[in-house]
Amino acid sequence: MARIAVVTGGCRGIGLAISKRLSQDGYQVVAAGRKSEGDVSDALSEIAANGLKPLYVQADVSSPEDRKKILSSTLSAFGRVDLLVNNAGVAPKERKNILEMSEESWDYVIDTNTKSNMFMTQLAANAMLSQPMLYRKRGTVVNISSCSADVSSPNRAEYCVSKAGISMLTKLYADALAPHGIFVHEVRPGVIHSDMTQSVQAKYDKLVADGVFPLGRWGEGEDVAAAVSVFASDAFLYTTGNYIDVDGGFHIRRL
Repeated sequence: MARIAVVTGGCRGIGLAISKRLSQDGYQVVAAGRKSEGDVSDALSEIAANGLKPLYVQADVSSPEDRKKILSSTLSAFGRVDLLVNNAGVAPKERKNILEMSEESWDYVIDTNTKSNMFMTQLAANAMLSQPMLYRKRGTVVNISSCSADVSSPNRAEYCVSKAGISMLTKLYADALAPHGIFVHEVRPGVIHSDMTQSVQAKYDKLVADGVFPLGRWGEGEDVAAAVSVFASDAFLYTTGNYIDVDGGFHIRRL
């Protein structure tokens, strides 16, 4: 029996790489995203090429009703959820200094990145608590945050705060759910090739060339997916509430 994985934002960028890797690992993937199913048909085919045919749920994680739709569709189709990957996220529509940032931009980013994480995890965790423990874990939650959880970028403060909030949610849920056999982890990507980083590619190309990233290259979605795969497995059964940097060594403080 395949384990069931829900991946928000699961048909583009990092999320697509995660969906493909989990499918390859034997998971039945439920991919959620804002686009219509027809618009993501190629991505769904890529996921299916690695394993089981995915279930797609058109949903916006910033909507309470859509979050419920993701979970109810999963339970209706498969009866349980074993893994939630909170991957969906947005950047500010316009980068502005913290002294000029609008409340509208703050709400947009926080609602999608942090509030959705809080309540999508709440829904999934309660479902996990009510289902029989068929494996060595009752369930797993993996949060995709960012190196921005710990790095200051005053021209996108709302994004940094949203990711720092995810880090705390990881600790809070890990603490609350550990006695029940549910593990919660965090992956902090650095500079990853995706549509979110296309607009600032020249900036990051220069940082790579200047040696800011010790491993000397951009990250790829597959690098993040590999970390999710390990957290989703039974490899770590005596650790929870932890994070891993997938950032080419960017987190290393150097003189």
